[in-house]
Amino acid sequence: MREVSVVLFDGFELLDVFGPVEILSVLPEQFRVTMVAAEAGLVASSQGTRVEATAGFVGAATPDIVMVPGGIGSRTLVGDNQYLEKLRTYVAGANLVTSVCTGSAILAAAGLLDGYRATSNKRSFDWVETQGNSVTWERRARWVQDRDRWTSSGVAAGIDMTAALIADLVDTETAQHAAALIEYEPQTDPDNDPFADR
Repeated sequence: MREVSVVLFDGFELLDVFGPVEILSVLPEQFRVTMVAAEAGLVASSQGTRVEATAGFVGAATPDIVMVPGGIGSRTLVGDNQYLEKLRTYVAGANLVTSVCTGSAILAAAGLLDGYRATSNKRSFDWVETQGNSVTWERRARWVQDRDRWTSSGVAAGIDMTAALIADLVDTETAQHAAALIEYEPQTDPDNDPFADR
């Protein structure tokens, strides 16, 4: 059983969270998902829907996998040094750190992508690549896997990345089975990124 912690913050993007959670949730014997935030409680998405973080960073169990979504709230968090320090401490023991969309900007601002290749939402890419000190930003990528860091492009690409992550951690057949259960046909080529040219 792998413990997956999804980090919520004010202004997170709903599908960045629930796309990956949907495909992980059909594999309850392999993955258990927990919503976390700086403080436990209800957290408002950019769409206004509030989701409960059942644990705060302090006192939460050490996760195997951390997933940071994007959303309009990421614009504020990249300059919040107190938050970034809490996030750094929280993810320190994780085996894998992942992001969807502009969640990679938060990771980069926290120094968690220094020395790694990474990608992000193409509509926000010019802003995202100003974050971090030594990140190799890959504009043409559906998702990027670099050692213990996985980052994806915008929104739906997060589901594709999660399917690829399942294939990597479990096996390809399990990833295909999970995708079929939610009637989703994932993109399996991380370099096939039609949005990079738009």
